[in-house]
Amino acid sequence: MKAIWHSTDVSLEQLNEMGAGTMAETLGMEFTEIGPDYLRIMMPVDQRTVQPYGLLHGGASVALAETVGSVGSGLIIDPAKYICVGMEINANHIRGVKSGYVHALAKPLHIGSTSHVWEIRITDDEHKLVCASRLTVAILAKR
Repeated sequence: MKAIWHSTDVSLEQLNEMGAGTMAETLGMEFTEIGPDYLRIMMPVDQRTVQPYGLLHGGASVALAETVGSVGSGLIIDPAKYICVGMEINANHIRGVKSGYVHALAKPLHIGSTSHVWEIRITDDEHKLVCASRLTVAILAKR
């Protein structure tokens, strides 16, 4: 399969360095795999990412989904000509998680010239579905 990325020489180390000083770093997100048409990222379920009942906060799941999808779009576009911004996200929270890590797999459903749509599946350490999300990203010309 041909890679969908604008540049194929991006490393996990570079992706993780991009998150320095951002929400991704604050919540402990870490990119774990770059495939030809997908990205994987993980996030700990700990005091930074849970709600008062001790369960993974839905907002943390949404932040994880938006991060992996937005970075995916950023890898597809020509950064000299375009920027990408989240336009809409939804999430169905299916299962609670109290510890360990959650793992997000992002795959594009649509790659257009003005928008990208991503499907993001978040699972727990046992590969059980925790959250199903869809992200729409707008592709804008640089000014």
